[in-house]
Amino acid sequence: MKKLKNRWLIAAATMGVHVSIGSVYAYSVFKKPLLHDLDWQPSQTAWAFSIAILVLGLSASFLGPLVERMGPRLSGQIAAVFYSLGLVCAGVAVDMGQLWMFYLGYGVVAGIGLGIGYICPVATLVKWFPDRRGLATGLAVMGFGFGALFASKVFVYLIETFGLSTTFISAGITYLVVMIVSSRYLAPPPAGWTPAGMKVGGTEKPKKLREDPVQLTSMEALRTRRFYFLWSMLFINITCGIAVISTASPMSQQIAGLSAEAAATMVGLMGLFNGLGRIGWASLSDYLGRAGTFGLFCVLQFGIFWALPSLSDPLLFQIAVCVIISCYGGGFALMPAFIGDVFGVKQLSAILGNLLTAWAAAGVVGPMLSAFVYERTQSYAVSLYLFGSAYVVAIVLSMLMAWESKRLRATAIELQAVPEAN
Repeated sequence: MKKLKNRWLIAAATMGVHVSIGSVYAYSVFKKPLLHDLDWQPSQTAWAFSIAILVLGLSASFLGPLVERMGPRLSGQIAAVFYSLGLVCAGVAVDMGQLWMFYLGYGVVAGIGLGIGYICPVATLVKWFPDRRGLATGLAVMGFGFGALFASKVFVYLIETFGLSTTFISAGITYLVVMIVSSRYLAPPPAGWTPAGMKVGGTEKPKKLREDPVQLTSMEALRTRRFYFLWSMLFINITCGIAVISTASPMSQQIAGLSAEAAATMVGLMGLFNGLGRIGWASLSDYLGRAGTFGLFCVLQFGIFWALPSLSDPLLFQIAVCVIISCYGGGFALMPAFIGDVFGVKQLSAILGNLLTAWAAAGVVGPMLSAFVYERTQSYAVSLYLFGSAYVVAIVLSMLMAWESKRLRATAIELQAVPEAN
């Protein structure tokens, strides 16, 4: 018999993949060098990141079923090749001064690697932690949040020392090695496996592991209203959060009077809270429930977004922004566990891939809507009130999802009781 893998090492391998692809959030450190060295326009450099996020969502959706069939190890290695090749291609494009090639490399090719690399380890880790799904998904996507925190300082040093092109190529080679090594340990648990000290349906154990009420395929999930509830919840949370991320520095300088240096420090802290929010909110959901936790941080963000325009105190402003970013990260962490609760883990990768189209849409809508409103008002207050109001819809949706989860559990209990009654 093969030796059973250690699920905590599975978690570490998952984080290795996600820390690598999470470096995409450090893209802002490339913007100024791209503008200076290549004389590209701000809108042109911004599109590379938008394309990468768009392709991430689309590739996760279309390739989700294929990831299920290939398994996490092969999927992770394919993700490594695409993401690394995209970075190398971006480096060559910078050296040649070709914008279209930069879009192709950093946007399309690396974006495919992002999509595959995001879903394959998360789905695997959820299966290894049926007792703590929130903790599992938090551990997985925490690495994605921390990716920029680890990479940004290194990228700045490499750019200043070796140049922009060499930095992209070096990052591509480094992440190829890290992701390949991490992916080789990824594997699903054996069929019927449960953690030590737990037994599905057992009564003699100190903690009972609940069975999933349903096990749906990705196509079956698409035919349910709860899928679109989750999609809309994720879309709202990402749209509002990414709008803050895209304007954090100038907004903090206008509202709270931060210096450029202080604003840059705040952006670094945002990366930290992005990661901490993923593990923190997801772990809390193991106790409060997914819908309850999502509803809680939507209520919190509703209040903060409406308060931000009047927070002229620099410290309070930075605290408020960091809380928003923790909730932004928490939304990502909750979704894989939420899927397991209401759809089962039968095709979790495929369902998560379909759900991540919300990320693709929000990655375009959030920054564009924020920029559109600011250009016409020359103030961030209107856009903050607008995004804050959107959380009213998210709160209602979280209440509907709480009802859906309760209904599924009740139906499953009734069906289990039918054979006993006969």
